[in-house]
Amino acid sequence: MNDTPGRLLTLLSLLQTPREWPGSELAERLGVSARTIRRDIERLRELGYPVEATLGSEGGYRLVAGAAMPPLLLDDEEAVAIAVGLRAGAGHAIEGVEEASVRALAKLEQVLPARLRRRVGALQSATVAVTRGDGASVDPRTLTTMAAAVAGPERLRFAYRARDGAESRRLVEPYRLVSTGSRWYLVAYDLERDDWRTFRVDRVSDPFATGARFAPRALPVDAAEFVRRGMRGEQTYAVEVTFDAPAEALPGWLRGQEVPVAQGCRVRFESGDAPEWLAARLALTGADFTVHTPPALAEAARALGARLARSSPAGG
Repeated sequence: MNDTPGRLLTLLSLLQTPREWPGSELAERLGVSARTIRRDIERLRELGYPVEATLGSEGGYRLVAGAAMPPLLLDDEEAVAIAVGLRAGAGHAIEGVEEASVRALAKLEQVLPARLRRRVGALQSATVAVTRGDGASVDPRTLTTMAAAVAGPERLRFAYRARDGAESRRLVEPYRLVSTGSRWYLVAYDLERDDWRTFRVDRVSDPFATGARFAPRALPVDAAEFVRRGMRGEQTYAVEVTFDAPAEALPGWLRGQEVPVAQGCRVRFESGDAPEWLAARLALTGADFTVHTPPALAEAARALGARLARSSPAGG
């Protein structure tokens, strides 16, 4: 194989298989000399790929973990599997990985061949995911379109359904995508209303980037705080919970609003989640807690505790 870039890509693809490759086997597969293999290994190292060599009559090479994540080569099956997994993570706002899922999915779908995009779409449409809370899941393609427009930055058009059911078309300068753990929001400057707005992504349809670039404006406050303020205009309620644990032991979505108490900390925030779902999220923190308000959340927590207790065998 005389094409050096093509040979390097083939060599890298082989090394990404979790095994040790004798130099003679690599040379035979690529149709080059052992000396060429050694030179190609050095080129990969210069590009940041941590290739480890072992001593011996044959000698061998394998790719090991390094200090940074180098680019990966994926075959068709691997690319489809990762894209489907990322779509699931992004579309249902899995806590802790939601924003990273969208960024990674946007990068991957940008380079996926059309044949693989069709396979990913077919798999997605043939499966059903269990939604949470009020079931406010979104189409991952909507998220990736928005994420690409934010990164552009490019102006974005989309159809929007307001809380009262009114339909409208919007032209915006997208600023940030924000996840609350169960819902996605787009923070953007609405050009027709000449003001900043928050849009629930599950109410967005037919988004597309116009191609028109813009200089990003300065948002008056942090994007997450802007979303929290906007949520107060929806059907939300105030929550106050005391945890028998220090603030640093709580997950990120509860941090930044805690007040230390004698034992643990007290957290106050606004939520639009169904009380049953919020009770489950609180339980998943792994810390004992007491709900002070609202009563509906306290009742949901008691019901969840009773249900879990009934599921345990007597004396278990």
